[in-house]
Amino acid sequence: MNPRIKVITLGVSDLEKSLAFYRDGLGLPTQGIIGTQFEDGAVVFINMNDNLILALYPKASLAKDAKVAVSTPGPTDFSLGHIVKSRQEVDAVMRQAEQAGARITDAARERFWGGYSGYFQDPDGHLWEIAWNPAWEVRE
Repeated sequence: MNPRIKVITLGVSDLEKSLAFYRDGLGLPTQGIIGTQFEDGAVVFINMNDNLILALYPKASLAKDAKVAVSTPGPTDFSLGHIVKSRQEVDAVMRQAEQAGARITDAARERFWGGYSGYFQDPDGHLWEIAWNPAWEVRE
């Protein structure tokens, strides 16, 4: 298997609420909900960096598509890491997320690995880390 991850899909309980959080609250660009003409087809695609897509898909539709039972993931099943250019940008994104309705689980602070980061959960409990590290290059 070659490393070609293109889409990260988050199962969400309320597609409209998640769209509002990510588009309106965090300011991520999207065309909104598409695919409503198909049964279980409603989805939100958000173009991230380096040709990566973040998809928001109703949990019930995702479970049906994958032929698994709907379940509630634990917050430590995985986290999404978003890197930024400075400590100040970490703080700004954390504030923006909180204002959009995120729950801050660990305020931004210096980390043992030499960087600065904080964690929040989106409305469905998906865990995000906003991080800065002087050793990482951030390309636009």
